[in-house]
Amino acid sequence: MSDRRTTPANPRVAAAHLQGQVSAERFVTGDPAQVCVFATGLFAAPGGGLDRQVLFGDVVDVYERRDGWAYVRAQKDGYCGYLNADDLGAVVAPTHAVCQRHTHVYSEAGFKAPTLARLPFGARIAVTGETGVWHLVQWSGVAGRIHRDHLRPLSRPMPDPAATAALFIGTPYLWAGNTGDGIDCSGLVQAACLAADIPCPGDSDLQAQAVGTAIGDNEPFRRNDVIFWKGHVALAESDEVMIHATANGMTTLREPIRDAIERIIAQGDGPVTARRRLFP
Repeated sequence: MSDRRTTPANPRVAAAHLQGQVSAERFVTGDPAQVCVFATGLFAAPGGGLDRQVLFGDVVDVYERRDGWAYVRAQKDGYCGYLNADDLGAVVAPTHAVCQRHTHVYSEAGFKAPTLARLPFGARIAVTGETGVWHLVQWSGVAGRIHRDHLRPLSRPMPDPAATAALFIGTPYLWAGNTGDGIDCSGLVQAACLAADIPCPGDSDLQAQAVGTAIGDNEPFRRNDVIFWKGHVALAESDEVMIHATANGMTTLREPIRDAIERIIAQGDGPVTARRRLFP
């Protein structure tokens, strides 16, 4: 059975490459579009439950627009679902990504200038020029400026996922969240991995099958190992400490690995189910 999260098909429309594999009224090639708001929800069905969020600058393939909703597949991780069609615009090829938990877009160079928008970590944007420490950015007919220290060229990944995850310490826990306003366990791991140019699905069960390589239960933890429980995931900061977004306290925090393992077992959520290593 196909997974609706990663199979671009609904009863009316499906991706052209799925013809002969799934049932649909028509098969189409997706039209690229770009998220042009801070973040937008990706839903299992129009008006249904929130699956994930996609971020400003993310490119999606649109297979259907219907009653204000767009049925899409996110290019960054293959996640499929419905989002508000008004949150999409024309694709402007990005050159940079936001490398702080948030940043602001200013109307002109200078920290006292009016702000035009706020962007989350990982947002992708086109830089078209520089004025001192300010980068000129453009999207969908809007032009503004972002401080250069808040952006990184896409050609320059952030190589240490644990350091990236630490940027989110204190972020409130939010089921299916993917931003510094609110994030969940798999959203945190995905943000850290994608910033390092490590492919990473959106949900923890998918991540447990795809990221890094499996390691044994008795292998000592290393920085950037990924630790999985049923329905949960964390990133090791060291052999003793992990970072995770957790409903236990509703925040993103550091926690001793052994304490977390014992606590999660004690609360009835079971033992560690998988360990994966991002770097040899």
